[in-house]
Amino acid sequence: MSATSTPLDAGGGASDAPSNRSRGPLSRLYRRELAEYPPTRRRLAYLAIVVVTTVVLYYMLYIQYAVATSIMTDFGMTYRYFTWVSVVGNAVGAFASLVAGLADRWGRANLVVYGLLTASLLVLFGLTGAGGKATYLVVFALVSFVEGLVLVATPALIRDFSPQLGRATAMGYWTMGPVVGSLVVTVVTSATLTTSDWRQELRYSGYAGLVVFLMAFPALRELAPRLRDQIMVSLHDRALVEARAKGVDPAQSRRGEWRQVLSPGVLGPVFAVAVFLLLYYSAVGNFVVYFATTFGYDEQHTNSLATWYWAANALSLVATGLLSDRLRVRKPFMMAGGIGAAAASLWFATRATHPETSYTAFAWTFVAIGVFSGVAYAPWMAGFTETVERRNPAATAVGLAVWGWVVRIVVAVSAACVPLVVTSVTPLVEHGDQVSAAQRKAGPALAVVTAHRDLFAQLEKYGDRPPASLTARAAREVGPADLRLVRRSQHELSVLQRYGPQVAKAAEEGPGQWRAWWLVAVGGQVVFLPLVFAMSGRWSPRRAREDAQRHQAAVDRELAALAERES
Repeated sequence: MSATSTPLDAGGGASDAPSNRSRGPLSRLYRRELAEYPPTRRRLAYLAIVVVTTVVLYYMLYIQYAVATSIMTDFGMTYRYFTWVSVVGNAVGAFASLVAGLADRWGRANLVVYGLLTASLLVLFGLTGAGGKATYLVVFALVSFVEGLVLVATPALIRDFSPQLGRATAMGYWTMGPVVGSLVVTVVTSATLTTSDWRQELRYSGYAGLVVFLMAFPALRELAPRLRDQIMVSLHDRALVEARAKGVDPAQSRRGEWRQVLSPGVLGPVFAVAVFLLLYYSAVGNFVVYFATTFGYDEQHTNSLATWYWAANALSLVATGLLSDRLRVRKPFMMAGGIGAAAASLWFATRATHPETSYTAFAWTFVAIGVFSGVAYAPWMAGFTETVERRNPAATAVGLAVWGWVVRIVVAVSAACVPLVVTSVTPLVEHGDQVSAAQRKAGPALAVVTAHRDLFAQLEKYGDRPPASLTARAAREVGPADLRLVRRSQHELSVLQRYGPQVAKAAEEGPGQWRAWWLVAVGGQVVFLPLVFAMSGRWSPRRAREDAQRHQAAVDRELAALAERES
């Protein structure tokens, strides 16, 4: 069923289940189920907590990429090692997503609340206290495991508290989580990197996580399985859903849920959106390195530029969700957003070999990519949960677990492939600054050596004991002053001799290699387009309105029949 804008019921307080009240105050900290569907004000409060939790969790996860070069320098990591930190983290997060699908019995709200606490403590004390790169990798993998759990639990809660007539708006806010998390990263680092090191930047994110945990800990709730295991098209269905809940057997509802989800009609769209997001995840993980090695931007300048992407994407997600709900369709937005994102991303890919491209041109390109990506993604999330609901509404968590697993696996594989495609990054990241510093300091000495290349090649053969005749020749042809200059610059000349050629080769080949990688990401956006047809939902707003009217009439008839039986 397609969606429309959600009619808001009157505010007020719906109580938890009577049994919840009888358990005492401490049990409310882990027994979070609601036996009745909450009224609007509380429902929106729960949705807001979930969205803010998602934002701060991604802030903690993504902050390392904004200070990537500082972390690599501090721990002596190669670029390949840092890439594998991301690969391992995403792989661990992928399997954590499957665990979350199996562990739904622990409670979706509990996974979110205590997952947030765990992630905050790991970032605040684990990552910042890491004594070496191996410890950093292990702790980051633990953070990613927690993120994988919450990746499933948070959209599941969004689905539970948002009927289909309003789902795209709610999912628009949820999908702002990683985007606004990225935006917070760039805003904070742009403002503080001049006075803070990478550890302090991570601490800022950990503090933010603890603040949000203190808000979510006493407040966040979830629907009881008997309620959430039904399809709720609009708030008009509330009384009927609550009446039906008495006859719902959660164990029976979940029977065969994995078989229902592991079907081409679900797996195809999941793979499609995973490869559609290749550019986004590549931006999160590689923008700092890309702009540093290709255009000479520092971390702060790159993070400032990326703000245009994240801000445009965040606004687009919410606006598109509202419009999709009003028109009651998803697919036209997915298709239009996918085509627009691919076109803008294609132009961005071609800029890799144009070093004259300005900051302003990149900023407007990122605005276009961000807007079109939001147009596609918010309706996709709503449409995906509705596609799973059509098979079995009780299988939502399993469907989202499969989604989280596939997305994380694709991200892990893509992160591992970047150094294989962009081979120039390793020498540029590891030795580029070293060669540049040596070039600046030993430039005059290098000019002397270059002018007398054969002579200095012969001197090098003899080390510290050249023949007297060769020494006399050097003094005559080069001069004592220039010889002293060369001797003082021996370390820098050694760096240039050892790393200079490979850095120069990497600088020449790098732009073309990055262009190839960005074109792979564009290919993922193209793959997304035909698989839009595999999802449920209408293309025509008129047909979607007719569906909604028929559904409402059916609900009214069933409610009338219930009232008649009770009377």
